[in-house]
Amino acid sequence: MKTRILLAALCGLVASGPILAETLVVNDQLTVRDSTVDRPKRGSTMTEVEKKFGAPVEKHATVGQPPITRWDYTGFSVFFEHDRVIHSVATSG
Repeated sequence: MKTRILLAALCGLVASGPILAETLVVNDQLTVRDSTVDRPKRGSTMTEVEKKFGAPVEKHATVGQPPITRWDYTGFSVFFEHDRVIHSVATSG
């Protein structure tokens, strides 16, 4: 069951754009090695992200409940719940 959830999550990330990470399978265990792209840390505020990384290339409209917002930068995307970073993903663009 955990494998299906992990694979579904990875498929969702791949669909959102190319990711700069290395996927390894060892003894039937999936491992994703992080990229070296500097990205915002989980829990950072929108203000802190903009102060450190500047204005995003694109700000997507907020969707869902709780509200989720995505900001795209060159090299990574940042996902916020309300005004806090919940995840950042390295991209190729």
